[in-house]
Order: sequence, then C-alpha cells, then structure tokens
Amino acid sequence: MTRPLRIEFNGAVYHITSRGNARQAIFLGEKDFADFLSVLCSVVKRYHFLLHAYCLMNNHYHLLIETPEGNLSSKSSKIP
Repeated sequence: MTRPLRIEFNGAVYHITSRGNARQAIFLGEKDFADFLSVLCSVVKRYHFLLHAYCLMNNHYHLLIETPEGNLSSKSSKIP
C-alpha cells in the first residue's frame, strides 16, 4: 500500500515518524538520543522548520514539524 500524497504549503504541519526494522531499537543508549537531538536541532535551524513536539522511544520516534516555507519534501531526507 502506498502512502497518501503529501500536500505541501507554507505553514503546513506534519507528523513524521520512523521505526526500526522489525521494531528493533534505533536508540541503543543515552548518547544515541543526545546525538539524534543534536542533528535534529541543526536541521530545524538550517531549514527554518518549527518543531512543535517530539517523542523519542527506543525503537521509533515521532516529530510534529511545521514548515513555514512549505519545503518538507526537498529537506525531509536531512531528518535523521
């Protein structure tokens, strides 16, 4: 099943999630969480995203991101 078409516009808010293969852990320790947040902060600042909320769990994460410039598709590959 394909994912629905992503509609982009200035000020759009997206729920982004990623999960480890077969629900395996993607964060193995506290350093992994800290490193992920460091990279995420860099991406948010660089591309002018607004990060409204995030939730990091051992095997997946959730992000609530707003794109004031409507530029998620061209930049989403930069999100870890």
